[in-house]
Amino acid sequence: MKKCIYLLALAPFLLVGCAEEPTSVTTTTTTQEVTTTGPAREVVVTRTPPAVRVESQTVAPGPGYLWTRGYWRWTGTTYVWVSGSWVVRPRVAAVWVEGQWVPRGGGWVWMPGHWQ
Repeated sequence: MKKCIYLLALAPFLLVGCAEEPTSVTTTTTTQEVTTTGPAREVVVTRTPPAVRVESQTVAPGPGYLWTRGYWRWTGTTYVWVSGSWVVRPRVAAVWVEGQWVPRGGGWVWMPGHWQ
């Protein structure tokens, strides 16, 4: 009889951890800069991008570096600022073409920066 009472008293502890916690799923859509050789899918953002921030350009880390200005990146729900940075020029004659938001289709499309 005592064994049955002990087993009944311990039974709830055996089931601890068996219950599954409720889960919630959050879905966000993001876009990122991707270098492609073919046509890329354009994401039209209906919200106008904020004005470009004025940043302080730091000292170049060495010869052959070029400063690329910061830009507003669309996360799928809002714009976030991506700070400017120094990048190594891939070849001496390379020219950096800055990325820009272009009005298109009732909204804005990001055209990423690239080397020419």
